[in-house]
Formats: sequence, structure tokens, C-alpha cells
Amino acid sequence: MKKIEWVNRWNYWIAPDPVKPGVWRRKEGGYFVRGRAVDPRTGKTREVQRALPEMESAAAYGWLQEELSKVRRGADESSPQRMRWSAFAVSCLERRIATKKIKSAKNRIVWGSVLKTHLIPAFGDYYVDQLRFADFERWQLATAAKINAGKMAPTTGNNHLRILRTIMNDAVHAFRLDRNPLNGIEPFDTSEHEVYSDEEPNALTVAEVRPFLVKMRELCPQHFAMVALGFATGLRPSSLRPLRKGGETPDVLWKDGVLLVRRSQTVGDEVMNTTKTGRRQRLALPEELVEILRWHVDTLAEGPMTESELLFPNEQGGFRSPAVLQKPFAVVSKAMRLQKHISPRAMRRTFQDLARAAEVKDIVTRSISGHATEDMQQHYSTVAPDEMRSGLAKVISLGGFREAHASGSATRDDGASLGGGHGGGHPRDTKTAS
Repeated sequence: MKKIEWVNRWNYWIAPDPVKPGVWRRKEGGYFVRGRAVDPRTGKTREVQRALPEMESAAAYGWLQEELSKVRRGADESSPQRMRWSAFAVSCLERRIATKKIKSAKNRIVWGSVLKTHLIPAFGDYYVDQLRFADFERWQLATAAKINAGKMAPTTGNNHLRILRTIMNDAVHAFRLDRNPLNGIEPFDTSEHEVYSDEEPNALTVAEVRPFLVKMRELCPQHFAMVALGFATGLRPSSLRPLRKGGETPDVLWKDGVLLVRRSQTVGDEVMNTTKTGRRQRLALPEELVEILRWHVDTLAEGPMTESELLFPNEQGGFRSPAVLQKPFAVVSKAMRLQKHISPRAMRRTFQDLARAAEVKDIVTRSISGHATEDMQQHYSTVAPDEMRSGLAKVISLGGFREAHASGSATRDDGASLGGGHGGGHPRDTKTAS
């Protein structure tokens, strides 16, 4: 056998002549391949070269032709690396945070909890490209068993499925899957799952609003203004907590009687400079509501609370807890002997009923609460400040807000109240809101 005179080309020791077009034997074993093709995306020639130590000449030639074919088709020459589902799911969360598709701290916590507790235990060890429809079907059946046993609400299961589908939709693109193996997995049935019912509507009737506010003013005056604003506008607590009474960019424009709703706070000290729906609102408040807010500011305890720019600060001048209204609502409900459960969510639901009873136009109601369901009507309609202020005045009049506020002076003039939230009752001495 003739001895091969090895030559150094392209930084490899190879045989001087190819065994097949573009394929040379390597001194270290295996083969080296090299070829060129025109990339239609640029019109330029691209070179493909690779050492293939484990391949035979025929396999090396086939690999080279496949790569050159990819170049000619304009295909991406890089191949996605195999990745376990757990790592890919975490990368999806990180990417959504980085691109601000997930903005709030609460959503980050929800995603992290669902991944850690439910989805990674089910799919984490699988390679993403090896997951099959049958794997997701088994998960669906296991989750359905929990729902049927009363251990999980179907709405919770659907939330898990929504996150799972988001991740697998990303996987289709990242790993060039022919199809999404999750396709065909239907949402869990919620037709028999009542979030609200006639017995438990989590809303006050029009007749119950005034006595509820009277009791709130009497028993928990430190929370009265926040609750009144919530019932009057239907704003979410996450939009109420970050409202600013002062500072460089106040959200309460005292002279104009206007409230700017443009931030959201869910967990900790982190604030989003947008609302949950992404809509910024400018609410024209009636004088009765402005009066309640002025009283609230005038009677805040001296110190961190008055120094804070927040309208509803806690004792340290920071954000109130997301659960701050849970106890006051429970105390007032008990004092009224209500035979139904009422949570802070009732403010938003009750507002809709109050607005309807006060015959406020739907477009005005949606512009106040920020809960626009007829997007095109909202897009092409403009609610004038006077119309908004008039609509709010009707709600406040029907709900007896002024009377509830006035009742506090007579019933609890000693300043005693339920403690908690931002540090107990309001003191008797007053200041003047600017």
C-alpha cells in the first residue's frame, strides 16, 4: 500500500487528494469536508468545512451535500441544541421578562410557581423535541383527576395549560418542530364551576352600599377613603395602592379634581408604569369624592405617612399590602351580619351594578373603571370630563357616599378605630391637602 504524504491545508493534516468531491482523509482518522455554495439571501458564496472524525467517507460526503443544500435553500446553518424542557421553560420565562411581555412581579411569581410546582415535575426531564401528544394527554388526565376530586379548580388547570401552551408555542419555533405536540389538548370544562353565584355574588346590592360605607367609616376610618374610591370608580386595588397625592408627578390633581390612573403595584416596592390593561385613565372626580380624599390626606398621622408621596401609604410611608383590605371587609361584613362573603374584589363588581342602577352610559362606566369590553366603541369614543364627573356623581349619590362620610364625625369623633393597615385610626387634628 502506497504511503500517504500528508499535507497541511485549512489547519488540518489531510491526504493530498480527495476520496470524493470535497472529502479528504484525515491523518488523525475520519475525514475532513469542504465545499462552497451561493447563499440566495446574500448572493455571496459561503464556505462549509468540518472535521468528521467518526464518519466514513460516504457518510461524510452525504453530510457535506446536505449542508451545501441548506446554504442553497437559504436555510439557517445552525442546528438548535438539544435541551431539556425544564431549562427551556425557564429560558422562556426569562425571555418574557426581558422583553416585558411579563411586567408585573405577581405574574413572575405565578409563572415561577406553576413551573416549579406543576409543569417541571411533569415534563422537566424530557428533551423538548422528544415530547409527544401522549405525554401531554397523560398530564391532562392527571390534572382532570385533581379537578374532579375537588383538589384544583378548572380555572387553575386552564391557567397551567395556558402557560404550558405558551412555552410549547415558543418551542415550535426554537426547535423547528413540524407541529406543536400540545395541539389537540383542550381546556378544562368550567361550565359547572361557579366563581360567583346568586348566593355568593361577591358584590353588594345598591341598598347595602351605604350601610357598608357607614360601618367602614365608623370601624376602619383609615381605610374609608380607599374603599370609597374603589366603590366609586371600580378601580383595581393594584391601581389604587400606587396613587400619589404629591411629589413631582402626583396622580391626584387637587385643583382640577382629576385622578390620573397610570401605574400598577402588585408585590413589594416594584411599580409598573402602566395599568393591568395597558390603558392610562384620566378620571374627572365629583366634589364629594375629592372631599373624602382631602379628609383622608388631612388626617394622616404625622411622619412617614404625611411625608410619603403616596395617597394611601402604610405606617412606614410605603405601599400598603395587597391584603390590606381583607380584614376591614371581614370586620364590616360581620358587623352588618351579611350572609354572604364580601372581599375587596366586590368594589369593582359593585361599581358596575351601581353605575347600571344610576343609568350611567356604558361607555362612561368603562372609561371610569378601565374595564373596556367593547374595544372599538372605546377606541372611537371620547368621554368628556363633565360627562364622567356627572356619571360618578350619580354613583356616589346612589351609594350614599357623602352621608357615610358625614356619619363618621358623629359616631367616631374620638378617633378610635380598628388598627392595622396603615397604623390605626386617623387622629383628630387636621391639615389641608394642597
